[in-house]
Amino acid sequence: MTNGKSNFGRHRKSCPFSGPNAPVIDYKDIRLLQKYVSERGKIIPRRITAVSAKKQRELASAIKRARQIALMPYASE
Repeated sequence: MTNGKSNFGRHRKSCPFSGPNAPVIDYKDIRLLQKYVSERGKIIPRRITAVSAKKQRELASAIKRARQIALMPYASE
């Protein structure tokens, strides 16, 4: 940074769903969706997964759709 403050060496992660060869968000792709759900069944926030806002909304709706038609559980024990 130019004002003398450091950012502790962190770099911004890029969205895994943008760019070439990126996977398509689909409610039937349970293996992909499972990566963005915690072991307790909660959707992981985008500040942790570095997914863009638009793709996070698509991801959340795909997870909710997969839960509704019983492809994924709502919560795990």
